[in-house]
Amino acid sequence: MRQIIQHFTDNDAYTFSCQYYIMQTYPRAEVEYTFFDRNDTIYPKGFAELLNEQLGYMPNVIITEEEIAFMKKRMYYLPQWYFTFLRGYRFNPHELTVTQDEEGHLDIKVRGKWYSTIMWEMPILSIVSELMHHLQGDITAYNPKREYERCVEKTHKILSNGLILSDMGTRRRMSFDHHNMVIRTMKEVYEQGGFTDNDGFHPWTGRFAGTSNVYLAMQYDLVAIGTMSHQIIEFEECVSGIFECNFNVMRKFSDVYDGDNGIYLYDCFGDKVFFSNLSKRMAMMFNGLRVDSGVEEEQLEKIIAKYKSLGIDPATKQVVFSNGLDIDRAIEIHKYVDGRMKDSYGMGTYLTCHVENVKSMNIVVKLTRMRITESREWHDCVKLSCDKGKTLGNPEKCAYLQMMIG
Repeated sequence: MRQIIQHFTDNDAYTFSCQYYIMQTYPRAEVEYTFFDRNDTIYPKGFAELLNEQLGYMPNVIITEEEIAFMKKRMYYLPQWYFTFLRGYRFNPHELTVTQDEEGHLDIKVRGKWYSTIMWEMPILSIVSELMHHLQGDITAYNPKREYERCVEKTHKILSNGLILSDMGTRRRMSFDHHNMVIRTMKEVYEQGGFTDNDGFHPWTGRFAGTSNVYLAMQYDLVAIGTMSHQIIEFEECVSGIFECNFNVMRKFSDVYDGDNGIYLYDCFGDKVFFSNLSKRMAMMFNGLRVDSGVEEEQLEKIIAKYKSLGIDPATKQVVFSNGLDIDRAIEIHKYVDGRMKDSYGMGTYLTCHVENVKSMNIVVKLTRMRITESREWHDCVKLSCDKGKTLGNPEKCAYLQMMIG
């Protein structure tokens, strides 16, 4: 099978913003990531060998000057010296361990320096997903004309219902080619400016805001969307404790980026922990919050109430919804928000793997262990979230932290 990942920036923007954050705050940190399959998939015999073959190609995937030029333009918050680092970065397969048990379950571990290993999350997930869809025959049965038509229909629905929406579908896409088609099509439809029917021309009320995939953002001159991931909060919990980790990440993140990258992902340990010590200073420094778990309407009300309690007008702040949405659900949330905040939407699998007769995967790679330096002790990292189904990590630690939260 051909090499699946062929471009260095075929990765999410938050990978690069988090990598630079790590280099500035914890340059000696070491971590371990673990692959989780929430569907408990039985992979075909020999899948691990095919995956290792694909991962073995990665050292040859290096950044190009074209990619650097785009990142300098669109990801302006990254300093010049960071691109010198990226020129010298090479994926290291020795950081990976991939095995498959007799039943067919897949086990993947990534271990090494945090600033290096962070680059593996997206390649692992997108390779596993595309490889599985290839072996299942989904790619062979793919109908390009039909999927293009469906993408046009989806984009019309998004834009005519006032949604400001970005693609976040790299990790569980059916294939790179399908992902590429989706981004190209959404941009083409958006640039039409609206649609015409018997009543005349109707301009779009929504907006296609960009994609989290840096390579595809470069290909189509879009905004590369993304700021941070849960892992930096998971890590910080082991440093400063569950009740202070969000505050300390907000402070360090804002110091590193000097006010840029201002959307904070707050739900790593649930909303109660976050809102309990959100200060007015930090609330003012960040543009808004991303809702990635819980019931969106309930989370919105809590966010609005918290901003009001701090004397901040919620209408001046952004809220990004990104929890496994489809278009109908996003429209429902948008109507509920009703202009009370600046709402936008990040949509992933529904855009990049919602293909006829194809079942999408439910896979993640999460931080599960850390130590601040190579000479310090290891600690377990966990994620609790506002959804019990998204709780990951050492069960004993999860239970202990949940008891502390109450």
